[in-house]
Amino acid sequence: MTDVIYREAVRADLPAVIALLADDVLGKARDFTVVDAAYEKAFADISADPRNQLIVAEQDGELVGCLQITYIPGLGRHGSERSLIESVRVRSDRRGEGLGRDLMTWAIDQARQRGCALVQLTTDKSRADAHRFYLGLGFAASHEGMKLAL
Repeated sequence: MTDVIYREAVRADLPAVIALLADDVLGKARDFTVVDAAYEKAFADISADPRNQLIVAEQDGELVGCLQITYIPGLGRHGSERSLIESVRVRSDRRGEGLGRDLMTWAIDQARQRGCALVQLTTDKSRADAHRFYLGLGFAASHEGMKLAL
């Protein structure tokens, strides 16, 4: 998609980004559509951290997708850095057009250029379509992830 621009989010993008997060089966239950102090703080923290990037996909002046990339240093894999991709969203009226594949390919290329040893992500067990999507990009369901909600 040559007319899509991938860039770091700016504060003015925050309402559209949280709308993308809430425009999702699981997101509807855990995200809001109004920018509040918690979203403001999270955005400021991500923006201030050089190992974090909130990326938006913009087309014709509208945000059509987003994801967050965190670069994690580690001793494993001979001291290699890894890329963690989270909060991948494509606007619901734009799904199925290849935008998600292009956005993920862009993020993987960023990790490769940075010298990361691997790209990892988690996806909820209920997201069968997302699982097929990530498998189609070459990801392997190699680990069983666990979370503890606090």
